[in-house]
Amino acid sequence: MSDRDLTAELRHRRQHRKTTTTILVVILMLFFAFWYAFSYYRASLEPEPPTGVEATCRPYDPKVPTPATTTVNVYNATSRNGLAARTASELRERGYTIGDVSNDPLDRVVAGPAEVRFGPAGASRAQLLIPLGGKGTTQLADKRKTAVVDLVVGAKFTTLAPTPKATGQPMCPSPSPSPSASASASASAG
Repeated sequence: MSDRDLTAELRHRRQHRKTTTTILVVILMLFFAFWYAFSYYRASLEPEPPTGVEATCRPYDPKVPTPATTTVNVYNATSRNGLAARTASELRERGYTIGDVSNDPLDRVVAGPAEVRFGPAGASRAQLLIPLGGKGTTQLADKRKTAVVDLVVGAKFTTLAPTPKATGQPMCPSPSPSPSASASASASAG
């Protein structure tokens, strides 16, 4: 074999590699083009969410305190008669569960508008009440075992502050048990 034949054979091999590489690149490009088109086609088959409709609430979480799951004792630390009863009525209208309504059993002087008392189990629920007492409402953590929170109205209290505006979506209502589940629970209790 001469040098000329060797050079021609090398050129032929290089040309063959270039052709093979070009064909592989074209095949890969076709594969990705078909893959993209197929995924686009599959996406078009999925039902689209309704336009202009957003979720109206976030999923229900039983651990998040709400007025309905918060029991409040309302105490009057002033000499104004009926202040605790009126405040308890306003809280009930806002969805809170009312416990005791009376004069402050601790006979503490509450110079500001209100004092919110709570134990470790009621700390998150107390955060719902603090803004309602108004500016200057104080917090008093104690060692009670229950999640019940006390709202003690003080010398500067006039009425509950407006409920703060919720940020984000409200929580969906608690899912109610099915009729068959309630019937079986009633039957087992009786």
